[in-house]
Amino acid sequence: MDGICSYSTFLGAHKPQLVLSGVPESFWPTLCKKLKDQIFDSGASFQLVKIDYEDVEREPYDPLWSVIAIRDIDRTDSSHIYLIDHAWTFKANSIRNNLRNVPVLLERMCNLMQITSETTEEQIDEVTKYVWKYANTYAVESEALSVEDRVPVWYVMDELGSGITHSDNPNFRMVPFMYVPEQLTYTLLFPIENVDEGDIVTRNFVEGQYSDPLQREAMLIPWRYYEHFDESFSQVEPDVEYFLSGHIVETLPALELLQNQNLPNKLKVYAEYEYINQYLTAPEFEIVENENDADILWYINHFKTFKELSEHSPHKFINQFPFEYVVTIKDLLAVVARRLQKSNDESNELETLPAWLPTTFNMKTELPKLVAYYMQRRSQGLDNHWICKPYNLARGLDTYITESLDFLCRLPLSGPKIAQKYIENPVLFDRPDIGKVKFDIRYVILLKSVNPTEVYIYNNFFLRFSNKAFAMENFDDYEKHFTVMNYTQGVSLFRLLCKEFKDAWSNQYANYDWATVENSIFKMISELFTAATLKQPPCGIAKSPQSRALYAADIMLSWQKCNKDELIQPKLLEVNWMPDCRRACEYYPNFYNDIFSVLFLDKNVSTCTKIL
Repeated sequence: MDGICSYSTFLGAHKPQLVLSGVPESFWPTLCKKLKDQIFDSGASFQLVKIDYEDVEREPYDPLWSVIAIRDIDRTDSSHIYLIDHAWTFKANSIRNNLRNVPVLLERMCNLMQITSETTEEQIDEVTKYVWKYANTYAVESEALSVEDRVPVWYVMDELGSGITHSDNPNFRMVPFMYVPEQLTYTLLFPIENVDEGDIVTRNFVEGQYSDPLQREAMLIPWRYYEHFDESFSQVEPDVEYFLSGHIVETLPALELLQNQNLPNKLKVYAEYEYINQYLTAPEFEIVENENDADILWYINHFKTFKELSEHSPHKFINQFPFEYVVTIKDLLAVVARRLQKSNDESNELETLPAWLPTTFNMKTELPKLVAYYMQRRSQGLDNHWICKPYNLARGLDTYITESLDFLCRLPLSGPKIAQKYIENPVLFDRPDIGKVKFDIRYVILLKSVNPTEVYIYNNFFLRFSNKAFAMENFDDYEKHFTVMNYTQGVSLFRLLCKEFKDAWSNQYANYDWATVENSIFKMISELFTAATLKQPPCGIAKSPQSRALYAADIMLSWQKCNKDELIQPKLLEVNWMPDCRRACEYYPNFYNDIFSVLFLDKNVSTCTKIL
């Protein structure tokens, strides 16, 4: 009876995991027992062997180890599921610190990777280089966890698990598994084919179906020869289905119901954002606590039912546009940004267009193009550092800077990401006592109308600074290479108001008038929203007379050579949906009074500039 209860409890905690991972149900009772009793018996069925290449030169992608079966294994025998321990679990940006702080771990990884360098730092460099041939990844999905705790982690299995090699036609599968009672993660090894004694044990390193077979081939670059490095890296806009994929269906407003609405003398505002309730004090507006009473609805969650709103409440405004995610989600932003640009006809030209968009590839669908572009840059001796970001996370979460092609090819397994050329020549700001640091600029954008498209910029921009002098090194040093410090515990936050920055700029860059730089930024944002409203939804932002929206664009400045001159080129990093406006309110208490006056009262205010 106890065994039944124990197994029942095990299934209650683990069945969704097992089903999702595709572990056959016949193995579940054995797995339950092995986990409960901590039975690690893979040594009774498998042996790790070092591969002897004899007189043949070993290629970089060739394996060092192999695992062979030392007994016959019947895939229908429910006892043949094995627990594989994890030797190292890490975040991708903490590799060097882990190795430096745990000498035993460094020694174990050097043995696994057959690294013979003498000094500790050389060993760390080598392990950092080769770890992506051994690392696997998982993420824990739970609504109870914070966004930070759901960021994917990487792990290296023990020597036997790491010795199992790739095959397109494998005889085993390996899947990560979280054992809930101990909050420990193992890898499960189980057969999918019958294996004879002496057979090599293999698994598929890249499971799943890919519409482009080259995508899978590129993901296998760390382990086998790849012959498509010279392929074209030119990009084409994806079809309509891509714009809809993974998104909740949005309905479009019934435009015929939204003609010539008369506004009341005082607009009632229902806002879920506390700073609007606190700082919106203009007499033309009244804060209300019931959304049914409101003329303006300002939500902090995504709104999708624009048709229903137009039918049931045609007099209400909403703070979102249908399909605005084409600019607020990073993969689609890059697609939209390229929309107005003509292709580069010069075959040797590696500078992509538009100039204000860092070269960007979708790692989920364009990895072969990224690889081709990477290799062509390498052949010309150009910098090849890339910053890889999730489609839809902010604050630098799950974001990495790398020049490792192996790492780039592994990252698609950790969730949808873009790879963006890292800006190696940023315009820097000279901070007293620190030196020249990276900074970025946040502009608040007001979208008042689509078709006709009407866009305003809030003139008082916001600044974020790195805390360490910039150099193209130590890319896991957050305070050197990132600027978002207000969400990171234990680091200082350097504050500078817009006017103070302009004064400092005139001293540091006397030959570059800030008004000229800002005009180029405004032109960039204007081009973006022209492109974003050029096509019908779902490929573009939809017309919606009830809609008004506020976004934030994060921008960096870079140096660009033009003949013998050096020009300043703005680079668009991302457009943020529902940005944090606390600092805006604290620095400029009339922020929401001005914003709402432009969006809802058709007023011209001195703090806002119409750019489109």
